[in-house]
Amino acid sequence: MIASMLASVLLTALTTLAMLFLPLSGPFSGPFSGPFSGMAKAAAAQQPPPAARVALIGVPGLTWKDIDPANTPRLAALAERGGSASLSTRAIPAPNRSITCPLAGWLTVSAGQRAGAPETPVGCILPVPPKPAGDGGATVLAWQDFVGFNADTSYRAVPGLLGQAVVDSGGKVAAIGPGAAIGAADRSGNVGRYSATVADSGRDLGDLSAYRLIAMEADALTQTWFSQVVNSGDNSAAVPAEARRAAAAAADREVGLLLDRLPRDTTVLVAGLSDASATARLHVAIADGVSPSGPPYKGFLTASSTRQQGLVTNTDLTVTALNALGLPAPAGTVGRVWQTGDAAVAGPARALAEEDLASQVLRDVRGPFFGVFVGVQLLFYGAAALAFRLWRRPGTLVATQIVAVGSAAVAVSTFLAQFVPWWSTGAPMVALIATINGLSAAIMGLAFAGPWRRHVLGPMAVVAGVTSVALLLDVMTGSTLQVNAVTGYEPVTGGRFYGFSNIAFAVFSTGTILFLAGITQFLMDRGRRVLGMVIALGYGGLAIFADGWPGWGADFGGVPAFVLGFAVFMLMVSGRRVSVGRLVAVGVGGAVLIGAIAFADWLRPAEQRTHLGTFVQQVMNGEALTVVGRKLSAMLGTLGNWQLTLLSLVALAFLFLVLGRPSRWGASALSRAYGRAPALRAGLFGALTCELTGFLINDSGIAIPAMALTVAVPLTLAACVRALQLEPPTPAEQPSRPVEVQEPPLS
Repeated sequence: MIASMLASVLLTALTTLAMLFLPLSGPFSGPFSGPFSGMAKAAAAQQPPPAARVALIGVPGLTWKDIDPANTPRLAALAERGGSASLSTRAIPAPNRSITCPLAGWLTVSAGQRAGAPETPVGCILPVPPKPAGDGGATVLAWQDFVGFNADTSYRAVPGLLGQAVVDSGGKVAAIGPGAAIGAADRSGNVGRYSATVADSGRDLGDLSAYRLIAMEADALTQTWFSQVVNSGDNSAAVPAEARRAAAAAADREVGLLLDRLPRDTTVLVAGLSDASATARLHVAIADGVSPSGPPYKGFLTASSTRQQGLVTNTDLTVTALNALGLPAPAGTVGRVWQTGDAAVAGPARALAEEDLASQVLRDVRGPFFGVFVGVQLLFYGAAALAFRLWRRPGTLVATQIVAVGSAAVAVSTFLAQFVPWWSTGAPMVALIATINGLSAAIMGLAFAGPWRRHVLGPMAVVAGVTSVALLLDVMTGSTLQVNAVTGYEPVTGGRFYGFSNIAFAVFSTGTILFLAGITQFLMDRGRRVLGMVIALGYGGLAIFADGWPGWGADFGGVPAFVLGFAVFMLMVSGRRVSVGRLVAVGVGGAVLIGAIAFADWLRPAEQRTHLGTFVQQVMNGEALTVVGRKLSAMLGTLGNWQLTLLSLVALAFLFLVLGRPSRWGASALSRAYGRAPALRAGLFGALTCELTGFLINDSGIAIPAMALTVAVPLTLAACVRALQLEPPTPAEQPSRPVEVQEPPLS
């Protein structure tokens, strides 16, 4: 009865979540939403003839908020006519800065890989004019310094790949402006023809139809930023609104001058290559011309590097320009070609400016949110510990169980909150917390809505099931709920754009194992142990597949951890002994599995690979140790996050020192829960094994167990409370009275 009712409720929850997600997998509905279905169409289409030439226009600092038909008419018209996206500017930042400097932005375009420039006393600097050559060309100053600096970084960027590829194909290259000279230079730092300004380009460059690559820098925004902010010594200040509007208008006029001179058969790429503010932003990306799929660029742009409609990266720009010219991407470039989206979009600037706003708000609220989140969790554990000292009071037990179930639902609610535009409110932090609490309350209500609430693992199975199914559907439909989520990934920093982030993996894997523990226990209680094992094996296998498959989760470090944790769960729930030998065998099997998936990904064309296949190529190139070292350093660095470290330690202490220790009334609450639901022990140990392994082999480090424990420990607490409610406490044994020894009678 209970099992069938629970199945009905979970089916209803699955159907509801599917109704929310499925629209995202159909026709395109907006930026950063829906899978990249247009990519499959582009891949299947015949490659169109190469463009006669490409004009790569860099406008460092340009954001979608700057685009206005009245103030920037040429850029606004170009965005309406062509394809548009937000641009994540991924480069090596200046020391102690989280922004992309103009010099780093142009070097990244030149190399097709994250690049940077040597440190300077003032941090960011503007590109300096190149040294003119007698034949109308120019040589970039300090070019060998740029080459040497990037050779010593973990990214090993090679400046000059873009210009060199065009020159090697027999094409001519022209550059307008100092930054453009860096972006278009060959590997020796030379550019074929150079003009300092677009106004002088007619005299210096002549007929533009003679060139295959024309790079131009419109640097009015960065010049204004440096003159009004950076050079004043106050790097944290913002450029006044009117001054920024004037700079955007000046950049628009420069772009217009070049557009008027370009032949009609030119593919135009516009990119806001760097920041022009104290904080990192998303920038403008526009493509006008024939797309790789054949038709002209239109609607929102996308790329396999992000798998998100309306979001591309600056490292994509290099290979996009070369692809338009019919040239292969050189070894060392990492970007993917910009593709056209699924449909035309009216007013792209406004929609994309909204996404930049979401990213900015996320940056502002993420720190305070985690501070509040950790603080509330610590208070909850303290209150729950006191409640267990008074567990005989029915009201205290009920309140503890309700709060525990609601607390466990917070993790998945941070992702589901993306269905609500909380960032656009006047008080985004308040709106975010209210949205998460509302969703947590709804999930908690479902957990207590039916007779399954009477089972020890009933509420746990519902919350864990909703957590697992929601994130499974999300990753199968494009991972859109993780973009700009407070526990997801940030497009601005560009660490990851698709698949399972490490925090999402922690929540998903924990929810999956505990969900299967609940389902298996229900069926075991009814004598259907084999069916429970089959269901656990089937759904668990699907979850692991979804986590690792390049088209869905693409999670390299998650699969071995998930396989190991799931194996521990299956061994324990089936009554088999967990031995070191079996764990080693399973661990090797998990490594082989993700290795096979990565190898299968590597077999695809380079432009279609995910980071799994890219890592295989890095192994072949001898670069694997550099990548592993970078990730190991990042993992160890997370231990410095005292909030998440403290949360993990307190959660484990509560689990083993409060729930796991016998009380003065008898056996421990955890032992009582295990006695009524043995699958809980298997699920808990499986989840803990998964997250500990994930902590050791992923660069997010302590964040993985910290988030996993916010799901596992409250749900275990709820099960313990229900076990205590069902079973009266065992009174402590009274000490025996001393035996009175009767003295023998006196004789």
